[in-house]
Amino acid sequence: MKQDAFVARHRAEWDAFERWLDTRGDSARRARTTRDAGAIPDSEIPARYRRLTQQLALAARRGYSTQVTARLQALMQRGHAVLYRTPAPRWRRVAAFFLGGFPRLVREEWRCMLAAAIMLYVPGILVFAAIQIDPDLSSAIFPPEMLAQFESMYDPADAARKLGRDSGTDIAMFGFYIFNNISIAFKTFASGALAAIGSIFVLLQNGLIIGGVAGHLQAVGRGDPFWRFVCGHSAFELTAIVIAGGAGLQIGLRMLAPGQQRRIDALIEAGRRGALLSAGVFAMLVIAAFLEAFWSSIGWMPAAVKYSVAAMLWSLVGLWLWRGGRGLLPGELEGPQA
Repeated sequence: MKQDAFVARHRAEWDAFERWLDTRGDSARRARTTRDAGAIPDSEIPARYRRLTQQLALAARRGYSTQVTARLQALMQRGHAVLYRTPAPRWRRVAAFFLGGFPRLVREEWRCMLAAAIMLYVPGILVFAAIQIDPDLSSAIFPPEMLAQFESMYDPADAARKLGRDSGTDIAMFGFYIFNNISIAFKTFASGALAAIGSIFVLLQNGLIIGGVAGHLQAVGRGDPFWRFVCGHSAFELTAIVIAGGAGLQIGLRMLAPGQQRRIDALIEAGRRGALLSAGVFAMLVIAAFLEAFWSSIGWMPAAVKYSVAAMLWSLVGLWLWRGGRGLLPGELEGPQA
C-alpha cells in the first residue's frame, strides 16, 4: 500500500487517539470536564493502542517517511505512558474503587439490580397497602407478641426510649446492626448460587417483612416514629440489600445461561464481580449501622430534620451510584480484592 493511502485510511483514527491523549492522558479530573474526552470510550483505548503499535510496525517495515513513523512513535509512547503508568498507592486504589469502580460495576449489572429492587420493594408496597385496607392482615404475618414488641419499640409516649430498640447502648447496637445487616446481605447474595432461586426467595421474604412491619405500625398510629427511625439509614441499608440481591442474581443467571463462555469461566467471572460488589455492600452496611445506632434512634429530633437528612442521604446514594466512576480508566477501578 502506498504511504498516502495508508495515511488517508488511518488518519482519523490517529487524530482521535491524539485528542483522547490530549484531554485524557494527563489528568483524569480535567478530562471529566472536557467534552471531547468522550470522543473515544475509555474501554476502546487498549484495542486502539494495540492497532497503533501494529500500524507503526507496518509503517517501519514498508519504509514510510520519517514524518509518518515519528508521529506513530510519539502516539505509541504517550499511550504507553498512560496505560502502563505506575499504579497509585493501594489506599488510593481502594478509595477509587469505592468512589468510582463500585458504582460503575453496579450500573454494569443494572438489569439484575432492577430485578432485585422490584422483588424487594413491590411485595413490601403491596403488603403495606393491603394492611392499610385491612389492619387485621398483619396478624396473619406476625404472631401477636411480635406485633406488641414492634408497637413498644415505636411508642411515642415513651420519650426516654431510643427509637427502634428495646435496650442496648449505641455502641453495642452498632455492633449488633453490623452483624444483623451483613447476615441478611450475605444470605441474599450467597443464596444466588442456587440458580438465583435463593436470592429471589430472600428478597421477596424481606420485602414482605419490611412492608408488613411498616404497614402495621402505620395502621396502629405508630407510623411517625417508625418513619423517623428508618428514613435515614435505609438509604444505605435497603440499597445495599438490593445490590447484594443483584449480585446473587447475576451469579445464578451466569450459571444458568453462560452464553459464549464455558460455564466454569462464567462462574469465575460472576464470582469475581460478586466479590467486588460484596465489598461495596459491606461498606454501605457499616455506614447504615453507624447511622442506625447513633442517628436514627434519636427520639427527640424533630421530624423535619430527620426527613431532610434522609432526603439528602438518599440523594447522595443515588448520585453516587448514577455518576460514580464515569470518566475513569479501567486500571483506575481496581478493587481491594478480585
